[in-house]
Amino acid sequence: MMDFLWNLASFVIALGILVTVHEYGHFWVARKNGVKVERFSVGFGKPLWRKIGKDGTEYVLAIIPLGGYVKMLDERIDDVKPEDKDKTFNSKSVYQRIAIVAAGPLANFIFALFALYIMFLIGVPSVKPMIGDIVPSSIAAKANLPKDSEIISIAGSTTRDWQDVNLALIGQIGNKEITIRTKKGDSQYISSVTLDTRDWKFSPEKMSALTSLGITPYRPKVHNELAAVAETSPAELGGLLVGDKLIAVNDVLTDDWVAFAKEIKQYPDKEVSITIMRNGVTLKPLVIPNSIEQAGKVIGYIGVAPKVDAWPKSLLIELSYGPIDSLKESAQRTWNLTSLTFSMIGKLITGDVSVKNLSGPIGIAQGAGNSASHGFVYFLGFLALISINLGIINLLPLPVLDGGHLLYYLIELFTGKAVPEKAQETGFKIGALALLMLMAIGLFNDFSRVLS
Repeated sequence: MMDFLWNLASFVIALGILVTVHEYGHFWVARKNGVKVERFSVGFGKPLWRKIGKDGTEYVLAIIPLGGYVKMLDERIDDVKPEDKDKTFNSKSVYQRIAIVAAGPLANFIFALFALYIMFLIGVPSVKPMIGDIVPSSIAAKANLPKDSEIISIAGSTTRDWQDVNLALIGQIGNKEITIRTKKGDSQYISSVTLDTRDWKFSPEKMSALTSLGITPYRPKVHNELAAVAETSPAELGGLLVGDKLIAVNDVLTDDWVAFAKEIKQYPDKEVSITIMRNGVTLKPLVIPNSIEQAGKVIGYIGVAPKVDAWPKSLLIELSYGPIDSLKESAQRTWNLTSLTFSMIGKLITGDVSVKNLSGPIGIAQGAGNSASHGFVYFLGFLALISINLGIINLLPLPVLDGGHLLYYLIELFTGKAVPEKAQETGFKIGALALLMLMAIGLFNDFSRVLS
C-alpha cells in the first residue's frame, strides 16, 4: 500500500508540473499575441481550487490530474462582445495561431533542458559500465564480447554509465547488428565487437536490454552473511543477528543471497525455519516473514540486509559539471532523448518495436515513484524524459493533439483557406479514437505487467 501511495503521489506531482509547463507555454504566447485567456486549468473535472486573477483569467486546479487546458476566447465557440473581437484566438493570423499552439510542446522541451541542466549542476552519482559476466550461448557470448571490461561506446554513442548504455541499446532495437567498443582498466587498447542482433528477442516488460543480450553488469560480491537486522523486524523477533551466515530456508539450501531472498519471498505470514551458522554452531531459528506488496504481488519480508563488498573507487563517478558545461551536457542529453523517442515512434509504426512496449499511466507512475525514491536528481531526469515524450506526443499529427491543429494551420498557410469545420470535426473524432486506442493499449500493457 505504501508503494502504491508513493507512486501515486510522485505521479501526481510529476504530471502536475509537466501539464502546468505545457499549458503555460500556450498561455504565455497567447497573452503575448493579444488573445484573452478565460481559463487556465491544471486537471479536468470538478475544481478543487479556483481564483480569478487580476488579468481576468480564471485559474483552476481540478480533481482529475490527467491533463489540463487553456481556454481562449474564440468566436466559433463563444458569444463575443464587439470590443473583444480583436482578442479572440480565431481573429489572429495563421502565424500567430501556429505560435500559440506550438508553444505548449516547445515549453516541454525547454523544461527538459532546464531540468537536465539543474541535474548536471548538482551532479549525478553513477558507476562506469563495467561488464561483470557474459551468459554462455547468448548474443554477446557468440560475438566474444569481453567480460571484465568497460563499455565505452555503442553504435558510435559514448557511454559513461549504465543509463547511457541502456539508452543506446534501446535506440538499436530493430537493427541487424550493434557495434560495441570496450576497454580494460586503464589500458589504451580498445576492442571493437559487432553483435549479430538479427534474432534479438527483447521484451522490456520481462527483461532489460542488457539481460536479453546476455550482458551481466559488474556488481560487488554479495555474501550470504547478515550485515544489518532491522529493529522489531521478523528477523530480530526470530533471533537473527548481524554476522549470521545463511545456509537454508525450510531445509532448502541457499548458496547465495539471491536464492535466500527468493525462498523468503514465498512465505508471507508463514513460519519458516532458517538454518544459520553462528560462531561455528548451526542453529535453526523460526521466523514469520511479514507480507508486503511488490510489483503487484504479495511477498515475504524479514527485514535483513546482506554483507556487500564495497564498490571499487575506480568505477565510481559523478556526472557533475560547471555552469557552461552543464548547459552543453543538458542540450546533448535533450537531443539524444528526443532522437530516441522519434526513433521509437518510427519503429512502432514499422513494427520493429511491438506495441506491447507501450506504457500507460500505471507504468509512468511506477517510473515516477522509483526515480523519486532514488533522490531528487534522478527525479529531475525522469521529469525531463517524460517532458520530452509529452512534447513529442503532442506534436503527432492527430487532430485532437497540438500536432493536429498545427497540421490544419499549415494547410491553411499554404492554401490560403482554413480547413472546413466539418473536415476538422471528422478529424477530431478520428484523432480522439486513435488516442483512446493508444491509451487502452498502454493500460492493458500496464495491467499485464502488474498481474504477470
